[in-house]
Amino acid sequence: MDKLHSDARWARIQEQFLATGEAAPVLAGVSELVEERTLCAFRATLALAAPDLAMLAVGGFGRRELFPYSDVDVLLLVERESETADLKEALAEFVRVLWDGGLRLSHSVRTLAECAEIHEGNIELSISLLDRRRLDGASELYGKLETKLAAFFERQARMLNRHLCQMARARHGKFQETFYHLEPDVKETPGGLRDLHLVGWLKKLRRMEADLTAQLASPTHFLQALRCWLHYQAGRDQNVLNFDAQEALTDQAFLAMEQPAEFMREYFRNARVIYSEARRTLDLSEKGESSLVVQFRDWRSRLSNADFTVSNERVLLRNPSQLESDPAILLRLFEFVARHGIPLSAETERRVEEKRDAFAESIERQRLSWASLSKILSLAHAALALRAMHDTGIIQIIFPEWAHVICLVVPDYYHRYTVDEHTLIAIEKIGELGASKEPALRRFAEIVSEIQDLALLRFAVLFHDSGKGFESGDHAQRSVELARAAMQRIQMPADDRRSVEFLIRHHLDLSAVMNSRNLHDPATATLLADQIGTLERLKLLTIMTYGDISAVNPAAMTPWRLQQLWEAYRVAHQRLVRELETERIGEMLLDPALPSEFMRGFPVRYLRTHSAEEIQSHIELEELSRPAGVAVRIDRAGGVYRATIVARDVTGLFAALAGGISSFGMDIVKAEAFSNDAGLVLDTFAFADSKRTLELNPPEVDRLQYTLEQVALGNVNVEKLLEGRRRGGLAPHRRRGIEPRVHFDGRASETATLVEIIAQDRPGLLYDLASTLSAAGCNIEVVLIDTEGHKAIDVFYVAFQGTKLTPPLEKTLEKQLLAVC
Repeated sequence: MDKLHSDARWARIQEQFLATGEAAPVLAGVSELVEERTLCAFRATLALAAPDLAMLAVGGFGRRELFPYSDVDVLLLVERESETADLKEALAEFVRVLWDGGLRLSHSVRTLAECAEIHEGNIELSISLLDRRRLDGASELYGKLETKLAAFFERQARMLNRHLCQMARARHGKFQETFYHLEPDVKETPGGLRDLHLVGWLKKLRRMEADLTAQLASPTHFLQALRCWLHYQAGRDQNVLNFDAQEALTDQAFLAMEQPAEFMREYFRNARVIYSEARRTLDLSEKGESSLVVQFRDWRSRLSNADFTVSNERVLLRNPSQLESDPAILLRLFEFVARHGIPLSAETERRVEEKRDAFAESIERQRLSWASLSKILSLAHAALALRAMHDTGIIQIIFPEWAHVICLVVPDYYHRYTVDEHTLIAIEKIGELGASKEPALRRFAEIVSEIQDLALLRFAVLFHDSGKGFESGDHAQRSVELARAAMQRIQMPADDRRSVEFLIRHHLDLSAVMNSRNLHDPATATLLADQIGTLERLKLLTIMTYGDISAVNPAAMTPWRLQQLWEAYRVAHQRLVRELETERIGEMLLDPALPSEFMRGFPVRYLRTHSAEEIQSHIELEELSRPAGVAVRIDRAGGVYRATIVARDVTGLFAALAGGISSFGMDIVKAEAFSNDAGLVLDTFAFADSKRTLELNPPEVDRLQYTLEQVALGNVNVEKLLEGRRRGGLAPHRRRGIEPRVHFDGRASETATLVEIIAQDRPGLLYDLASTLSAAGCNIEVVLIDTEGHKAIDVFYVAFQGTKLTPPLEKTLEKQLLAVC
């Protein structure tokens, strides 16, 4: 038998395809050629040796969808096991003839009974029989098989459905549940041809019409043509669309595309349609589950509200027409997803996509604000909401600057995903830290718990690679420019903008240090501290780096890299904590534009954490304090109130001010205390008004300001102010209790001891801690406190009689501070 690939008809099929790009004639033509040769070989060998044998085409051959170099799946059917012994010689000759003819035969010999029973280790046999057809041989035997299979598939449909769904989920998991791979396998990757087969098989098991829907027709033809081209290009069963193939494809006349990136965007658009249909079909096929899961879903359905309902673990619109009359419902929809972690149903996705234009017109009339977007980005399942926004095309309406990176392929053998998918995975990886049980990740989860505004972090990650793909320029700087335009449009506060710009501009700094510097060299710690500037930024940048590296590919965040990142964080953290007290503003560091002696003696950190406008306002507040010796300003920013106090430094002042704020029922979430060379202090407290006392009673703001002035002048007994607050204060949250810890570090400063306290937050805690230190005769030189949820993190630099704390005093203070906690 001549080689198949030397057949003149084979050459004509290939020539026609390269001229038109039409795959259907290839699949039909190759299937016909292969069938002719298979029948010829069968009749010359097996049919002569075993007239009672039947030959079936299964799999792609059974569907008449053979690609140029696909395997040829053949099932040889016998009635009884005893008949197989007489087939050995004829079967060997049958295989040899086809192999010599250039066919890759994948064959099996099965009995009637074997075809009509479940094989736990070979479910693929039963699945392949869904695409069966008789080629030749005993028609009566084939008729018996049809009768048996009809009963078998009716009886075992549910079990086969479950196995098929499990296999599909495992395959999707192997590819990280995404089709946005830079070098996809057009057969196996989610959104590939295997998902098309999956849809067909599941429909057949449910006795539904398995023909392609109109929606799937175009993507199917696209992927079939692509696989045909890959086979012809490689001369073998090659299904990976690698970078070389992407480059070569653009030379094909039938594509009419000049750039690989343009072609890949077309690929991802088609893969997305197929993947969406596969997910929808999987969801429907998995509905018949255990009663426990059903009960859980019933419980989840209680999350439904006036706008949305939850059914089968998917979010549905109660009134779809509301999308037309109230486009703003989309933001509430994504907030619902971010809050509860439940994905949209396929039907909801379709309806949202249909109303994208109406939503675009809506936000054109009334621009979105950072306040509304930050609600979504601050919630636990923000990553899922962002993915839903991406999948429905809403994200590029909200952020047109992001449209450039959608489906963007930047050839890189280290990265696995498109730029947009890499970004979403990075945000997902950060979100997964909190639930991780791995000890190596728990310390990063601890950092996440200390970050005050996760919405800012997620926004920065969303834009960190938005500048990629432009022909020239630093992509980080280009990303900053795009983010700046977006932040201005949504009216993000100036302080938040600076933080985002810093994170984007420096998002590669920690990675660069990890790969190129000795982390144990003191110069490395100094470099990091100078680049990053503050503990807050260090925490944000560390977690951003973790997400960025983890999203490169599944194996990118190796244990070694994870340890290197932790070491980089650790040495920078130590250096920055030490700088809180040791490095002070002197003549060389004073800004000529802000010539004020007020800043002399403040820690260098002050310049890094405050804008020029804030520094100018502090200088003006110091001028206001001169007649009375104290000045207090209370303003509101970013959802919290801020009290700024300039006063003469006296023992216990910081504790007294904290107590004065707590006495009004305010929850202090952040505080700083600086003292200058002239004996003045600048204390700043950020506090939440959870009961809306100040908002509903504006005169209370003036009363709080007056109270703090009197506290600073020593005219008020803070203990009496706090008595009522403590009687009515809330008890600590027992279910999420935090074990208090006190740590002393005498190496952090030449003249003071660093005291770090981590404890369960409660009303008046900061006052009690500071009072305890002051009562022990300690002078508090620098304070930095932060509160996340129920967790308080307080850092004090304290001295006793002008020197560091002695070990006995440390032990005494530890007991007292733990008792207070």
